[in-house]
Amino acid sequence: FLRERRKTGFLLVSGPRRGVEETDPAPKTRGGGPPGAWLPYAPEAYARFPLVLLGLREDTVVEDGDTAALDALGEAPPGYRLLPAHPWQLDLTRTALAPAFADGRLIPLGTTPFDTWPTAAVRTLYAPERDLFLKFSLDVRITNDIRRLWRHDLLKLRRTDEAAAHALAAYDGPAAWLSDRGYRTARFAFEELAVMVRDGLHAHVTPGTTPLLAAGLVEGFEGSPLAGTADPARWWEAYLAAVVPPALAAFADHGVVLEAHLQNTLVAVDRAGLPVQALFRDAEGVKLLPGTERAEGWERLVYCLVVNHLTEVAAALAEHHPGLDPWPAARRELARHDLPEVRALLTAPTLPGKTNLLLRWTAADGADARYLPLPNPLALP
Repeated sequence: FLRERRKTGFLLVSGPRRGVEETDPAPKTRGGGPPGAWLPYAPEAYARFPLVLLGLREDTVVEDGDTAALDALGEAPPGYRLLPAHPWQLDLTRTALAPAFADGRLIPLGTTPFDTWPTAAVRTLYAPERDLFLKFSLDVRITNDIRRLWRHDLLKLRRTDEAAAHALAAYDGPAAWLSDRGYRTARFAFEELAVMVRDGLHAHVTPGTTPLLAAGLVEGFEGSPLAGTADPARWWEAYLAAVVPPALAAFADHGVVLEAHLQNTLVAVDRAGLPVQALFRDAEGVKLLPGTERAEGWERLVYCLVVNHLTEVAAALAEHHPGLDPWPAARRELARHDLPEVRALLTAPTLPGKTNLLLRWTAADGADARYLPLPNPLALP
């Protein structure tokens, strides 16, 4: 269903995509059983479903940050705190959690009176009535990793989220960060029942604009401004101006490596469909310098921002507007930033392509990354 395409750079110079592509063999496949088990929770099937509400005994609660939004989802009886659960995750872990239900550490409290919508990440849900994102553990292999909220990531969440929020707030422009405010879980099922609270859109999106997921622009939808623009060169320049500068400034000025790939970037467009603002998310994927080596952090940023993101949008734009060469404008935008890494990028013969299949074969940690070279469309002949 949802393919995460990895195009080789030389196919993206201009014109339609011609079918030579490296496609991850299981980019959005799910290991949670037959299709009947996961289609009710699949974003590509336009799934909608309520959250399961649990009461978690107070003496077993573990939380950090701002989790007040969770308490507003329902009402827990005395001695308990409210803990929402993804219904699929609850099904997958029901046997392991049976003792906690039996002894009263967990009690069922029904479901939310409203539906949530799965996002492209599958395990992150949006509650439009509350303008709230909630990210859950999901014991399912997606791409190269079992998608739990791992303990080590949760324990560093406040640090990475605050660093990313500070970097985007300091940027002199409309870019924004959707904060992962905090998490709540059970001490006896720390990763299995974890839920993360993420900012909604309304407080961050520039008034009068419409936020669009970058991955949605690539996949295409009726009324997409990428396909419908009468001036694709201007649209692309505006897109680059919205997305590239804040990501580079976060790296250069604050040592923050945003996971600025298609799935974690939203672009707000004005009434004419012109990009005016980028919004970034997912503190779990953020890397910080100097804890991460600068060269390693730059490689990750190039992969996320250029290989995974810009090359895909450029390819989709060129497909809809034959004759457009998107790479001169991309070179100009990048060249405006006085970074030695950028200068090297514009002359490098290759870009780093992430090898998810190799990570699967070697049973690597989900946070690991290994790269193989792809032709660099940014490099002048």
